[in-house]
Amino acid sequence: MPNENGTWIMYGVSWNDPECLHSVEEAIDYINEVGFLPLFKNDIPGFSIEERTVPKYWWCGDPEVDPWEWRELIARSGKVAYGKFFDKKAGFISEKWLPYFVNVRRDGYDFDALWEDGKASAKQRKIMNLFAEENEDAEYYSNELKVKAGFGKGGEKNFDGTITGLQMQNYLCVRDFRQRKNRLGEEYGWPIAIYCTPEHLWGYKHVTKAYGETPQESADRIMKYMNETYPIATEKQIKKIIGLK
Repeated sequence: MPNENGTWIMYGVSWNDPECLHSVEEAIDYINEVGFLPLFKNDIPGFSIEERTVPKYWWCGDPEVDPWEWRELIARSGKVAYGKFFDKKAGFISEKWLPYFVNVRRDGYDFDALWEDGKASAKQRKIMNLFAEENEDAEYYSNELKVKAGFGKGGEKNFDGTITGLQMQNYLCVRDFRQRKNRLGEEYGWPIAIYCTPEHLWGYKHVTKAYGETPQESADRIMKYMNETYPIATEKQIKKIIGLK
C-alpha cells in the first residue's frame, strides 16, 4: 500500500480474477497454503493479502469482504498467528512455519535466557514479565499492557516501538481485537489489539520445536522456500521482508 504523492494506492485484483480471495475462510486457507504472508504490498511482487483482494472493499466495514476486518477475524480464529512480523509491518504466519520463524527471530533464546545474556532491553523485560507472571495463557489489551508495564505519562517511553520489536522477535502476537468495557461491563469505542505469546496459541512444545536445529538452519529453510515460491524475489528483498540477517 504505497503512498504516491500523498495518496494511498491499493493494489489488488478483480472479484472474478482466479487469484482473488473472496472471504476470510479463503484467506486463512491461502495463508496456510503459502505458509506466511504480509498484509500489505511490499517489495516482493504478489507476496501479500492486498494483492489478492479487491481494492474497493478495503475499509468498507463489511467483514464478509473487507480484508481489514479479516485481520481481526483471522487473529481471533487462532488458526494463524497475526502481528507485526514483516519489516515491522503486519502479516500472518501459519502454525506449520511459526517454529522456524521463532527459532530465527529469537536466535534460539527463550525470553528469560535472552535477558540473562544481556540481549533484551529493560523495556522489553517489563512487558514480558507480565506474561511470565500470568503464565503463557495471559492476554492483555494494548492499553492495559501499556499501563501495567509502566509506560505512558511519567513512565517509560516508546511502548509501540517496544511492542513491535517483541512481535518481530516472535515473543508476542495479536490474539484478538476487542472493544473496551466500562464499569457497567458495556462495550465502547473501536476494537483494540489483544496481545499474547505464540505459546498461548499453540503451546510451548510446538512453538519451540525448531530449537532442535540452529537458527541458521531455520533461516536457510525459509530462504530456500522463498526462492522456490517467489523466484522473482532477490535475496536482498527476501532478507528484508522476512527479517533474516
